[in-house]
Amino acid sequence: MNEELARLLPPPAERDLPEGRHRQLKEFVMTEIRPRRRRLPRPALLLPAVGLAAALVVGAPLVLGGGTPAYAIDRNPDGTITITINQAKNPEALQEDLRAMGLNAVVDYIPAGKRCSPQPRSENWADEGMVRGKVFFGKEATPPEGVGFSIDPSAVKEGQTAVLEFSVREGSDMTVAGMWSGVSDGPVAACALVDDPNGTLGPSGGPTDVLMQGKGDG
Repeated sequence: MNEELARLLPPPAERDLPEGRHRQLKEFVMTEIRPRRRRLPRPALLLPAVGLAAALVVGAPLVLGGGTPAYAIDRNPDGTITITINQAKNPEALQEDLRAMGLNAVVDYIPAGKRCSPQPRSENWADEGMVRGKVFFGKEATPPEGVGFSIDPSAVKEGQTAVLEFSVREGSDMTVAGMWSGVSDGPVAACALVDDPNGTLGPSGGPTDVLMQGKGDG
């Protein structure tokens, strides 16, 4: 009787399973109950965003005053270059842009009550008549344009340097811009600002172009 009942009962599962099957089953169960690790983003994925932010910060000084460019440069059909000054800021960028357009230039903006020292900044200047008559031209401007000047790069020969000193002063109803310009045949001294109540541009007594822009006209 007992033997017949024993034959009717199912045999224990572990009895007929090979030892290797028991080991695989145990590893599978332990794998399923083990908590999954949380994956963290790789640092390399963040680098492009950081690089973009840095590029935007570097480029920011080129646009000033609520989105208005500090200056604009246009190449004219006759090869001359017109420079429009909106704000007397960022002369280094203007200087580099002019050099990229083929004009070897030194550019300085002079605040009110200051002047460049030493003067003269070069011991060898090109003929003044040639410089004033061909290289630099004044350009009258009306709002909303800034005040501007035109330059003929072809008149600045190899080994020469165009020197530009700008000054912009804001009045209640008028913007007055002054520019002293010259072409040096030799090295040009760096501009060190010193006090000058007259705000002289260039060597003392040198000719200065003055352009005036009315506010609210047009």
